[in-house]
Amino acid sequence: MQVSIPFFAFIQKCKSYLSRMNVASDSSKEHGIIKKPDCTVGMCSSSSQNSEQVSIMNAENKERCSLEVLKDDIQEPIFLKGKSFSSINFWMNGAHLRSSTHYDPHHNLLCVVAGCKKVTLWPPSASPFLYPMPVYGEASNHSSVSIEEPDYSNHARARHMKEYSESVILNCGDVLFIPEGWYHQVDSDDLTIAVNFWWKSRLMTQMLEHMDAYYIRRVLSRLVDKEMSIMVQKDAFGNLKDCTSIQPMDKALAGFQLFNLQKGSPLQNLEPSTLQALYELISLVHNGAEVVNQNDITESTSQDKSSNKRDETTKIAAADDLSLLYKDPVAKIILLVKPLELRSMLLAMVQAFPRTLEALVLNMLGPVGAEILTRKFDEMDQQTTKEEHRAEFYKTFYSVFEDQYAAMDALLSGKESFSFQVFQNVIDKYLRH
Repeated sequence: MQVSIPFFAFIQKCKSYLSRMNVASDSSKEHGIIKKPDCTVGMCSSSSQNSEQVSIMNAENKERCSLEVLKDDIQEPIFLKGKSFSSINFWMNGAHLRSSTHYDPHHNLLCVVAGCKKVTLWPPSASPFLYPMPVYGEASNHSSVSIEEPDYSNHARARHMKEYSESVILNCGDVLFIPEGWYHQVDSDDLTIAVNFWWKSRLMTQMLEHMDAYYIRRVLSRLVDKEMSIMVQKDAFGNLKDCTSIQPMDKALAGFQLFNLQKGSPLQNLEPSTLQALYELISLVHNGAEVVNQNDITESTSQDKSSNKRDETTKIAAADDLSLLYKDPVAKIILLVKPLELRSMLLAMVQAFPRTLEALVLNMLGPVGAEILTRKFDEMDQQTTKEEHRAEFYKTFYSVFEDQYAAMDALLSGKESFSFQVFQNVIDKYLRH
């Protein structure tokens, strides 16, 4: 329940509370009890509602702006220049306070002026684990789960909610961007003051109700996840091995014979199938110029066709779940290699074929290949028990590249292109009938 009180009365309550806290602190010191303030320990164990939220600016209701006089004192962040704010709010609490777990229908920039706040965040994709309140209620953007004491008998999925959360501590002068649709819980320490800016996201400017964006996001998320799974799982491709140009095993072994004869060769411990995949990858890189030339010929031929024909072909290709995979020979090979075997193969390439590995990632890896490779990385991490072993692998892997950030950018750009294609597929399949 919320009770409105004059701001002056609220300030007086805060001062009274702090006075009692100071007296209690002095008493503790007299008895030899000294506790160093720590915003991260035992913070906000109380759920006191001794707090105040007052609008400084509100685009929809100017009558609610009881602190509009402070507007000239609020410096607008430079990177928000040009944004049309929905509201600017003043937040103040006189005692430990914990907010409910909820999301806002606006982008939010939270600025701590004094005191300390702990913010726990969940992405929109974590919504199933937080059990949103019913749509027909007034708190439909709030979680129905008690984060501190969840009832797993009624909210079984909540067991996984911490896996999807991130927490950050904000002290005086710190600022946090909370995207629209991201669930968050805010813990505030004694006498914390903050100012926040709310503005509509591009998505929300087209919506009449905030739950519209929530449902669009959930539906598209499920469809995109389904599409991604179809495009990268080997079970969907039937006789995938028959579609690749993998060389016979004896040829692969003969090609690596010199390395196998050397004592301590990194290739000696590879499984035969992994050695075969490695041989195929190296062949692809070495024949890369020929592949590029063939692509140029294909593109030149397609340019001679009419624009209508080309557009129709593009739509068909976009709707074909397998088209990207069959156009990415690197992806077809990586897909069939087990995660830990792939790790051994990449480490062997670091030692024996470093420049080939560099060319493979920077020049030969397509969107599906980037997605599959990074998914394999995730599987490697899950199957590697020790953190230091995981860190050592990535340190060794990226040491091959003259510019490590270029390699990371290549992987991220590939994943971004893949995601865009998947999203385009979803639009074509379900929204363009």
